[in-house]
Amino acid sequence: QVQLVESGGGLVQAGGSLRLSCVASGSIFSINYMGWNRQVPGKQREWVADLPSGGSANYAASVKGRFTISRDNAKNTIYLQMNSLEPEDTAVYYCNANLRLGPSDYYGRNYWGQGTQVTVSS
Repeated sequence: QVQLVESGGGLVQAGGSLRLSCVASGSIFSINYMGWNRQVPGKQREWVADLPSGGSANYAASVKGRFTISRDNAKNTIYLQMNSLEPEDTAVYYCNANLRLGPSDYYGRNYWGQGTQVTVSS
């Protein structure tokens, strides 16, 4: 069983910073990539950033230059450092991962965390 556990959400003033964490656990054969998405109630889920294993980070235009995604391979953990936060960044942030549970998982499978609320006040 695979589990993604997020932490670090909260309330912050505009211009402030916040760091989100996501730990992947379970019988993981390998990680293809991990990333972050966010969603406002009643809106479509929006891709924020991802980090392929052994590759470079990718960012949505709305967060490029303000957010940084990073990893700690030894801990199966990714982070999202969010700087210069604006009220428009308010959303539930979801961790996701594309994982291979065994050699027969040729393409990997997508998994999602429970989400963590980020609220930015003006």
